[in-house]
Amino acid sequence: MPSAELVIVAFVGLALLASVISSKTRTPYTLLLVLLGMLLATSSVSSILGVDLINDQLVGGGLFVVLVLPPLLFETTINMRAEAFASVSRPALLLATLGVVVATLVGGVLLWRLAALPIYPAFLFAALIAPTDVATVLEIFKRVGVPERLATLLETEAVFNDATGILVFASILASFSTSAPSLAGASADFILRFGGGLLVGLAVAMGASMLHRFLTERMSELILTIATVYGSYAMAAAIGASGLIAVAVAGLYYGNTVISRQVDVAAEFVKSFWNVLAYIANTLAFLVIGLSTNVGELLGGLGATAVAYVAVIAARYISVQAIMGLQPIAGEKFENSWRNVALLGGMRGALSIVLVASVPTTVPARELIVTMTLGVAFLSIVLQGPLLTRYTSRVFRGR
Repeated sequence: MPSAELVIVAFVGLALLASVISSKTRTPYTLLLVLLGMLLATSSVSSILGVDLINDQLVGGGLFVVLVLPPLLFETTINMRAEAFASVSRPALLLATLGVVVATLVGGVLLWRLAALPIYPAFLFAALIAPTDVATVLEIFKRVGVPERLATLLETEAVFNDATGILVFASILASFSTSAPSLAGASADFILRFGGGLLVGLAVAMGASMLHRFLTERMSELILTIATVYGSYAMAAAIGASGLIAVAVAGLYYGNTVISRQVDVAAEFVKSFWNVLAYIANTLAFLVIGLSTNVGELLGGLGATAVAYVAVIAARYISVQAIMGLQPIAGEKFENSWRNVALLGGMRGALSIVLVASVPTTVPARELIVTMTLGVAFLSIVLQGPLLTRYTSRVFRGR
């Protein structure tokens, strides 16, 4: 078993190597992390560092969601102004809820009827791959040049679609061993996950905002934000609600009621801390994708991965067009360039890998589902990321 010190040194070394290569070659930092992680996973060094053990504990054990996603969500939402959120809340939340359901149904039908995949594995895969990955989307939209409102729309979708994706995935997974859940039961579960997370996040952030008035030292203010992030996550998880929704709402409220109203050194100190922590979390997220992807298995399942990727893109296209292309649904009709960015920007990543790791070994075609998930996550990063960068630089240049 590798020592913790060795794992930390290896993590820092890989991050530094990717950063140096990225600055010299202008290759996206996150793409390099994925490639380095893949090389590490297939080399003899992986046994020294215990890559399988790390993946089992970090991904399979659920530590990824707890350690990595909250800092990313909080850092994004404390910098998101209420006016910007309000201007895109309707289409963003529709994409995060109805869009995930539509993508699951379309993707499942395509894989079942056209690719001849058994119905249960087809819809299970479609559910776990339907939500866009928050780590991937947030990183991409920090790099590409798009209108601020469009970036806010897709970042908001990525922040809030986890609850829907996890619920749909859990419902389909549960139907394997029990009778299919009722619509009423699924609706109640969604209200608890989404609404409960919203209320918990709001309550914790309001309490933190009031407590902040009594603090005068910047380190205390920083500790307060850490308590807000992980306190809201833990409280929401304890009642069966979405901890990620709670963190997102807490960040949005705290950022607009506390951070945005401060102009002192303490506010910059807090924002800088979460910026660094989000960068570290983002680095870990993309390394996890690389470490989880075996080149041999990826090549062996290339045909199935290609079919799955086409189905995922088609499902995303239909869900985006159904919501952003129809004014009665979204409240406005978005121009083609915005819909194209939403299509390319709907990337999959570590969240889907976390979900597929929880699929029991007794599920039919589990290995195929795992291969398709890792393959689609890899393709979405190496193909859509560069395509999105080129497209946005051409379409939005000078705007």
